[in-house]
Amino acid sequence: MKNKRAYWVVATLILAGCAGALFLLIGRNANASQPAEPALQTATVVRAQRRPIANSLVLSGEFRPFQEVDVHAKIAGYIRKIYVDVGDRIKAGQTLAVLEVPELSAQLEGAEASVRRAKDAIRRAQGDLNREESLHGATHLDYRRLMDAGKARPGLIAQQELDDAEAKDKEGEAQISADEAALSEARNQLDVAMAGQKQFSAMSDYARIVAPFSGVVTKRYVDTGALVQAGTNSNTQALPVVSVAQTDLFRLTLPVPESAVPLIRLGSTVTVRVPSLNRSFEGKVSRFADSLSEETRTMHTEVDVPNKTGTIVAGMYAEVNLTLLKKNSVIAIPIQAVTRNGSRATVLVVDSQGRIQERDVKLGIEGANEVEIVSGIVPNDEVVLGSRAEFHPGDQVLPKLVADNTKENF
Repeated sequence: MKNKRAYWVVATLILAGCAGALFLLIGRNANASQPAEPALQTATVVRAQRRPIANSLVLSGEFRPFQEVDVHAKIAGYIRKIYVDVGDRIKAGQTLAVLEVPELSAQLEGAEASVRRAKDAIRRAQGDLNREESLHGATHLDYRRLMDAGKARPGLIAQQELDDAEAKDKEGEAQISADEAALSEARNQLDVAMAGQKQFSAMSDYARIVAPFSGVVTKRYVDTGALVQAGTNSNTQALPVVSVAQTDLFRLTLPVPESAVPLIRLGSTVTVRVPSLNRSFEGKVSRFADSLSEETRTMHTEVDVPNKTGTIVAGMYAEVNLTLLKKNSVIAIPIQAVTRNGSRATVLVVDSQGRIQERDVKLGIEGANEVEIVSGIVPNDEVVLGSRAEFHPGDQVLPKLVADNTKENF
C-alpha cells in the first residue's frame, strides 16, 4: 500500500513539471510572434524663462598711473641732499632734493645791492626836485612882482632887470623838468633792480626740488654730489632727479572695436577684474579719443580705477566687462539652442505630446551665453539643446530637463 502511494506522488510531480514547461514554451512563442515597441530617444531640453540679459564686451588692458613724470631741476647745480628713494610715498609740495649753487648766492646779494642803490638814487632825485621846485617858486614870485610893478608904473623897472628875472624863472622851470626826468630814471632803475632780485630769488627757490603731486617714487637717477643740468636747457640731455607716479588712481586703456563705439558713454560704471589678484574693482569710463585708429579700427578709451589701498600695481593686466545694452525681463534661452541660417533663426521645441517641432524665432540682444527671443516661443516652452542632427520635426522623444546654468551674471 505504501509503494502505491509513493508511486502516485512521483507521477503527479512529473506531470506538473511537464505542464509548466509546456505553458512556458507556449508563452515564449506567443511573445515572439508580437513585434517589440521601439525605445524613445532622449532629448535634452531647457525651459525658456524670463530674466535679465545684457549685451556685453570683454576687453583687456594694462594699468598705467594717472600721472607719471620725470622731475628735473630747473637750474644747474650739485645735489646737496636727496631725501627720497624708490618706493617712497610722497605728498604734493614735499621737498625731494636740495641743490648747491654757489654762484647763485652772490648773484642774489648783487641784485639786493642794486635795489638798495636804486632806492637811494630815487631819494636823491626826489630831494633835488623838491629843492628846485622851492627855488623856482621864489624866482617866479619875484618875476611876477616886477612884471606887475612895471605894468602899474611904466618905466619904473628897467627892462634889463625884467629880462633877468624872466630868464631865472625859465631856468628854474627847465631845472625842474630835468630833476623830474632824473627821478623817473631812478624809479626805472629800481624796477630793473627789483626784477633782477625776483629772478635770482626765484632761482634760489628752484634749488629746492619739490614733488608736483602726491604719489610714489618709481625711479631715482642721482645721488648726493651729482651734477645735474637745468631741465629747461634744450641744448643738453638733462638727467632727471627722480620719477614720480600718481598711484591712488589708475588709467586702464582699452581698445574698443568699431562696432561698439556708438554705445560707449562717459561716466558709465564698469567692473574691472584683475586676474593676478583674483579681485574685481569698480571703474568709470572717463575719456575716449572720439576717433578710430586707422590701423586697428578701434577707439582709445580710458577707464579710471581708484586705488586708495595701493593694491593695484602699474603694469598689471585687467579685464573689463563693458555692458553695451541691457534688458531686465525678456524670454531668453541658451545660444547653443538656436540654429542660424543667414537671417533665419530656428529652434526645436518639444510639445506636450513629446513631439519635436521646428519654430522660426526672432532674436533680440545677445549676451555671453544667452540670446533674447522676441517672438516664436513663450515662457516654459521646452527647447532642445545639443546637436540638431539627431532630431527631426515630428519625432517622438523623451524630454530630459536640465538646469539652465547659462544665466548671465549681474
